[in-house]
Amino acid sequence: MTTITVEISDELAEQMGQMRDRIPELLALSLRQPALPAATYRAILSFLASNPSPAQIAAFAPPLELQARLRTLLERSAQGHLSATEVAELDEYERIEHLMVMIKAGSLPYLTPTL
Repeated sequence: MTTITVEISDELAEQMGQMRDRIPELLALSLRQPALPAATYRAILSFLASNPSPAQIAAFAPPLELQARLRTLLERSAQGHLSATEVAELDEYERIEHLMVMIKAGSLPYLTPTL
C-alpha cells in the first residue's frame, strides 16, 4: 500500500478526520466521474423524454456550447494535444453521437413517403 502526503486546509482536515475510514473509497469514487458533465446527459435525455416527433429527432443538434466544446476537442486531437481526460471526453461524445445516429435512422421510415 502507498502512503500519500497532501497539504490541505484545517477545515478540510477536520472534515476528513470525521470520514477517515472512507477516504480511500471517496478518492476512488472521485476518480470515476463521468467523462461529460451531467448537464450534457440531462439535455439529451430531456429531449428524448419530451416524446419528440420523427422530424424533431431528425433535426436534433446538440446545444451550441456542446458543439463548441466538441470542436475544441477535435481541433486539439488533430494537433495531438489531448490529455487522457480529454480523450475520454471525446470518446464519450462519439458514443453519444453514434446513439443519436441510430435513433435518427430509426425515425427515417416515418419521414420518407412510401411508394
